[in-house]
Amino acid sequence: MASARRIGGPEAKNRVVLLDAAQQLMLDEGYPAVTSRRVAEKADLKPQLVHYYFRTMDELFLALFRRLAEQGLAAQASALESPQPLWSLWRFMTDPSSTRLTLEFMGLANHRKALHAEISHYAKRAREEQTKALTTVLERYGIDMSQVPAVVWTFFATGASQVLIFERNLGMSLGHTEILKFLEDQIRALEGEPLPVDAAGLPVPD
Repeated sequence: MASARRIGGPEAKNRVVLLDAAQQLMLDEGYPAVTSRRVAEKADLKPQLVHYYFRTMDELFLALFRRLAEQGLAAQASALESPQPLWSLWRFMTDPSSTRLTLEFMGLANHRKALHAEISHYAKRAREEQTKALTTVLERYGIDMSQVPAVVWTFFATGASQVLIFERNLGMSLGHTEILKFLEDQIRALEGEPLPVDAAGLPVPD
């Protein structure tokens, strides 16, 4: 009986390069551009290597999504533990590249059902962790959550940030200045003016 074809390990250099190439293609041109041929071309590798590390394109997309999701959860955790957690979380949520990739994966999931469960799993984890941390933060600032619980703030911030990025990509900006001012004024009332940030986008205390 023939042995199963060996697949390169998750930390293999060429595997990482292929995932980087797929991510950049998705950012630059959208998910339809992410084909095995284009990924290999972008990575400057032989096309056969794509299917050496990933049996199918579904496997590649799943690996890329999991990598980005774990990176996002780690960045979110750092933001929520920073000296200005609300400002840090807002910067994280309105980062154009990460939000753009989230929207691309949501569109891709309509065509590749294997992604549905993964997106749902990580979205639930992200919201649970955001809500838990925001509960602590809002309690620290003396905010009464009996009328507007932390999960509502989480949902509102996530939805607003995604709509802003989505509409910007369409060239739509009506109302953006006003909603940004409203949301940032709410944060400013609790945390003051945003502190300077480091290379990771986290506040640098005075």
